[in-house]
Amino acid sequence: MAQHGDDGLLAAETSEGDLSRDEIFELISNPRRRHAIRYCKMQDGPVQLADLAEQVAAWEHDKEIADVTSSERKTVYTSLQQTHLPRLDRANVIDFENGTVELTDQIRQLNIYLDIVPEGSISWGVYYLGLSLLSIVVLAALWLDFLPTDPPSVLVYPTAVVVVFAVSAVYHTYLNHRYRFEEFERP
Repeated sequence: MAQHGDDGLLAAETSEGDLSRDEIFELISNPRRRHAIRYCKMQDGPVQLADLAEQVAAWEHDKEIADVTSSERKTVYTSLQQTHLPRLDRANVIDFENGTVELTDQIRQLNIYLDIVPEGSISWGVYYLGLSLLSIVVLAALWLDFLPTDPPSVLVYPTAVVVVFAVSAVYHTYLNHRYRFEEFERP
């Protein structure tokens, strides 16, 4: 059953252990938490808090890791240890124990909110709406005999529409993979 949230939007009920949309937005609202998640996603397994803090400090100060000062590193380390990692751990997005951080399966709930959409790009919803309208125009032109309907050529139009949709879907999938949160060198 659906419920109306405080924002007036319809929100689906979450199953046991799932995060609500508001909880997800709260978790990723902080850049330091997003940096921590991103670094963990870039690694193949558990990470040490010291390594995480060092990389997050480098990103925050737009420096190479070697150029991060001990003060910058310590500030990030303390903030991660006392505030951000315990918050992510309580949400079951990570396991944070004995200075080790590891993502849990719960991170999948955040993935859709962490996708990168390049500036100036058209939304895929609008793009597919345009393709659908083009398909309707082609179909209407065929029904109204504005296009040749000889036996071999009648299949060209629907084939072209299907090919355009297929190529678009492949490209869309490629871009979604390319613009994943953890794929960028710098956040």
